[in-house]
Amino acid sequence: MLLPVLLALTLSQTSLSTVSEQSGWTRTGRYAEVESLCRAFPQRYPGKVRCDTFGTTPEGRPLLALVASADGTLTPAATAKKGRPVVLFQGGIHAGEIDGKDAGFWLLRDLLDGKTLPGVLKQVTAVFVPVFNVDGHERFGPNHRPNQVGPEEMGWRVTAQNLNLNRDYMKADAPEMVALLKLLHGWDPLFYVDLHVTDGAKFEHDVSVQLEPQKVGPEALRTLGSKLREELFTELEARGHLPLPFYPSFRENDDPASGVTYGVSPPRFSHQYWAAHRRYGILVETHSWKPYAHRVATTRHVLEGLLRLVARDAPALLAAQKAADTEAESGKARELVLAWENTEKSRPIPFRGYAYQRTPSELTTQPWIRYDDSKPQVWTLPYYEELKPALTVTLPTGGYLVPPAHAGWVAEKLTAHGLRFQRLGQGVPAAEVEVFRATEARPRPTSVEGHQLLSVKGAWQKETQALPAGTLYVPAAQKGLPVLAHLLEPLGPDSLLAWGFFNNHFEQKEYVEDYVLEPFARELLARDPAVKAAWEEKLKDAEFASNPRARLRFFYERHPAYDVRFNLYPVFRTDSAPAGLKPAR
Repeated sequence: MLLPVLLALTLSQTSLSTVSEQSGWTRTGRYAEVESLCRAFPQRYPGKVRCDTFGTTPEGRPLLALVASADGTLTPAATAKKGRPVVLFQGGIHAGEIDGKDAGFWLLRDLLDGKTLPGVLKQVTAVFVPVFNVDGHERFGPNHRPNQVGPEEMGWRVTAQNLNLNRDYMKADAPEMVALLKLLHGWDPLFYVDLHVTDGAKFEHDVSVQLEPQKVGPEALRTLGSKLREELFTELEARGHLPLPFYPSFRENDDPASGVTYGVSPPRFSHQYWAAHRRYGILVETHSWKPYAHRVATTRHVLEGLLRLVARDAPALLAAQKAADTEAESGKARELVLAWENTEKSRPIPFRGYAYQRTPSELTTQPWIRYDDSKPQVWTLPYYEELKPALTVTLPTGGYLVPPAHAGWVAEKLTAHGLRFQRLGQGVPAAEVEVFRATEARPRPTSVEGHQLLSVKGAWQKETQALPAGTLYVPAAQKGLPVLAHLLEPLGPDSLLAWGFFNNHFEQKEYVEDYVLEPFARELLARDPAVKAAWEEKLKDAEFASNPRARLRFFYERHPAYDVRFNLYPVFRTDSAPAGLKPAR
């Protein structure tokens, strides 16, 4: 009887090793392996691991997450009751960059076996999504990442619907994203870690760890986050790594001399999205030119360091998070920066690169860079890290109003982002609100992620508008306030307006014939001195005076048939909650 027991034990132990490990880190497994391991972990570690299906992809594959806790704290309610931090880390949002999947399984097994960081899973609950872009993972092939060393075959960058999930956090088009947002807001992790592989140049640095908030956001979170990142980097350097705190791309493509930048990207990206929720978002980018074995080990080392530091500093980190939530829920915030840009101020930093030549190509005539990675060099590069606000918005003291025409789909977006709202139970015939009327609306000529982006100019102004029953009221005083503002402030780079969801409202739908406007214009000038004065003032503008259509439009905009809803953003703001609100359903 002993031999079968030992054989079964051996099989159960070896079954948790991945194709990657078995191949000496030259290959990676297909998604069937993820499904098998997700079932096997709870069998090997009963009461300590759960395998959850949190969604289904468009091609019908399950989206899987493993939840691990040494003392069985395996639900959001249990972690909240114990005041325990959650660290959620995911691989394969770009499925060709698959280091996170193999590193995560390797690390999780050693954590549960007590070989690594003994006791840490009694202080932190780990949630591991091995592959986010599952359908892209199964578009498997050897030629998907020509500037990446291994594995031999890998998945594809985008989903089966050709969506880039790491541009989808705000607009939430992909079914995979809607499912992940529900997972995120259900668990509310203190740290959300997105595991990638870089594109770009050749250099010696092997990993970039971009932790947010670091330079912008709540001060307590920034202070603790900066301290944690510095300690993490010290630990990584002691293990032989060369980490960077910024994404290692040059300001000008293929020109190291142009320098590097610390930037704050919009919340369409994973780490900035979670930072906008006033938690920690981390983007990990191993360097594509390092061998796969090195990259997987590097990813593991980053995760190990994070788990250790989060476990150690949990009380202070959770207190800072709670304070940020309390501030947002207070309703006292009056301004918010929605976009940042770099100044031209820089400082020199050492950067571990290689000898290179940059000469004109006789084929393309553009500069062609050639690296000699047998000759390491230390470059001195300008580092642009100073930031200034590029867009600051004032916030409503009450909240936002979404009329019934758009309430249905907007409610779905708000729910996906964990935002609270109510519905107006009875109509208000005349409400004093703020409206945004665009003075200029320019659609982008080519689509982005299937959307025709729209940029507008204009400002909020007081007006009286009817609010029909069913209008959504979204209070500004809630912990997701920054995300709410990013969604509904029309000038924001990731607003629903900017992504083109409201483009119909900025398209002229009704007209008046020219021959009807001609006599109307003459009558108007004859009977209205104010209009005549405005007309004469406009004629001083040479561009206007030389444009027949602009001249005619001056009168069309004053005709009784003019569409007063043209260029009106169909979301309003209010200073206070309207009466007659009912719970959302």
